[in-house]
Amino acid sequence: MIYFSAAGMTNALGHSLEQISENLAQGKSGLKPSTDWLLNQKPTWIGEVCAPLPEVPVELAQHNSRNNRLLMAALEQIRPQLDATIRQFGSARIAVVMGTSTSGIHEGELAIAHQLATGELPDSYYYQQQELGDPAQFLAALLKLNGPAYTISTACSSSVRAIISGYRLIKAGLADAALVGGADSLCRMAINGFNSLESISSQLCQPFAEGRNGINIGESAGLVLLTRQPGQIALLGMGESSDAWHMSAPHPEGVGAEKAMKMALTQAGMTPDQIGYINLHGTATPLNDAAESKAINRLFGHTTPCSSTKHLTGHTLGAAGITEAILSWLILTQDLNLPIQDFSMSVKDRTLADINLMTSPQKITNKTIISNSFAFGGNNACVLLGDVG
Repeated sequence: MIYFSAAGMTNALGHSLEQISENLAQGKSGLKPSTDWLLNQKPTWIGEVCAPLPEVPVELAQHNSRNNRLLMAALEQIRPQLDATIRQFGSARIAVVMGTSTSGIHEGELAIAHQLATGELPDSYYYQQQELGDPAQFLAALLKLNGPAYTISTACSSSVRAIISGYRLIKAGLADAALVGGADSLCRMAINGFNSLESISSQLCQPFAEGRNGINIGESAGLVLLTRQPGQIALLGMGESSDAWHMSAPHPEGVGAEKAMKMALTQAGMTPDQIGYINLHGTATPLNDAAESKAINRLFGHTTPCSSTKHLTGHTLGAAGITEAILSWLILTQDLNLPIQDFSMSVKDRTLADINLMTSPQKITNKTIISNSFAFGGNNACVLLGDVG
């Protein structure tokens, strides 16, 4: 069995697990209104990390991006456990698998703006900063690890697939432990790109609400240390599918989403009634929420507690999977109330398939959680965590 041995995270909910847990328990959103990111100063809501971030060492200047500094902030929270694991197994036996969708593209945006103003790229710019493979390369270099190290970029399922890949590397005997996770920092390309798809909301996003009209983008970094060392929370099941229905829209019936969840249940040897909570992908776009509701209803009916947390953190794109897996880990380890779906600005969309969206405080009963992440191209992934301690 593979366990979540340590976890660290930073996002709009907080810069430490303590802050994040407190705000999650209170249902306090970290999103703020902003006119700084969309073209023509159009309004939206943004999930930004406002705390100071660690500095990248001078000798790793080619990796100096906000994306990697967010990863460093998460890394600091688990450094003692990670260092002990490296000492135990050696630097060649620790895998590093990250997920991202934009990496350090924000540094590229800043460099182009500087070039347009001055005619030259800034001395601080390196192309490597924005390469999709850079997060894993950076962490491996920072930690002086020489085991498997690579980054996955499958849009919003990226960091869930990083978890799954780390699990498989350990199971295959290619590593004794895996540092898995991912990061995405705010950038104009992603925010304006989603706006061009008419998927950005000008207000606080409202998953599963009547009149919902799109997502809010957030930034986040999360890291989990996977090991065989027995612990409280185990990775019991995983599911993946790719229905390739459309470049950016989900299958309208949620066929691939359902397949991924069934796969996770099968691997865990569990039935739907044994799941205590589902952390929904729940982006607040009309198409996603409708498709996911159908998949949940067919597989779990209308009794399994579920909700989306994207109105709290924003949609953190390639980091969404690790962000919500760690939120699920916090619910299990700290016995937090299940996150409530906020309908204070609207009402639940009654045209959606019937699912048990949480609207009042409730503790989890069966201590097992499925966390969903669904991406462009019909790329679906989920993980099933359980309290076995």
